[in-house]
Amino acid sequence: MVKDKIETVLGPIDPKELQRTLTHEHVSMDYMKHLVPTSEAQQNMVNCPFTLGNLNWIRHNPYSHIPNLVLSNETDAVVDDLKSFKKAGGSTIVENSSFGLSRDVKKMKIISEQTGVNIVCGTGYYVERQLIDEMKAQSVEQMTQKIISEINNGIDNTNIKPGIIGEVGCSWPLTEVEKRSIRAAAIAQSQTQTPVMIHPGRNPAAPGEILRIFQEGGGDTSHTVMAHLDRTLLKDADLLEFAKHGTYLEYDLFGIEISYYQFGPKIDFPSDAQRMDKASLLISEGYGERLLFAHDIHTTHRLTKYGGHGFTHIFDQVVPKLLLKGIPQDAIDKILISNPKSWLTYT
Repeated sequence: MVKDKIETVLGPIDPKELQRTLTHEHVSMDYMKHLVPTSEAQQNMVNCPFTLGNLNWIRHNPYSHIPNLVLSNETDAVVDDLKSFKKAGGSTIVENSSFGLSRDVKKMKIISEQTGVNIVCGTGYYVERQLIDEMKAQSVEQMTQKIISEINNGIDNTNIKPGIIGEVGCSWPLTEVEKRSIRAAAIAQSQTQTPVMIHPGRNPAAPGEILRIFQEGGGDTSHTVMAHLDRTLLKDADLLEFAKHGTYLEYDLFGIEISYYQFGPKIDFPSDAQRMDKASLLISEGYGERLLFAHDIHTTHRLTKYGGHGFTHIFDQVVPKLLLKGIPQDAIDKILISNPKSWLTYT
């Protein structure tokens, strides 16, 4: 870590180099432990090829399609989409793969070199379901030591250092392992001033409960992002109450518009238009300097090679619509440039 710099897989950069940034993406990960069983009648689809005839089923059952859950097999497609992102004016992505998601920082470095896109990688522990038994057994002290070691010394015997702690994975209800992980992230942040990214469980009470534990451990909410608010805080009153805690507020599922959400069937999954309305509300209530946007690409079907929107969807579709909705360009620049820069800079 270098004070007043942003840590990327190619080394620290000056914050001035950070332009349009997506704060929650993935370029290589494995989500097979989240495979959702399907009905006997649909068993023939779980390994089906990516064809036009199959794409609708895959879009509505993304976590039941095995090839869709191994993004690490699609490096060439990711590179192509990041080149398009760069051409569209993209500068930086934050790669949120943490322990349990088959993080591959060597691949991230190669991808960054090939595309010219800054990639900020993470450290820390994802949800218990994804962790190996050895990690589940670690104490808060052991978790903290592991995180700080990567921040100070590099990851997996490389000189590549994480620029964030995260994504810190949390289920609902929280498990004891995840509570230890939250405390470890808080302690590590307090000792290193590293930015934190939190993945909350799918319940409106989850973000607040996580922050309670995080702050008890010494975590700094002003240097922390609460992710996935799109599918977590659906009521305006809940959102505005949570915003008072002072975290960055991330809407990071842009491009996903589905009527049925496999991980939360009771959740009325929002459209992009509804996400934009939430952003407009937060801006009008004075939280424009805490907003962040991303797509959270973590499955294969969202890459353009397979009929997805890629990493340019926010630039191509969301930004023009925000302008039509009356959101000024300077407010959009805060979301995509100024706010990521403030969050990612070591202080």
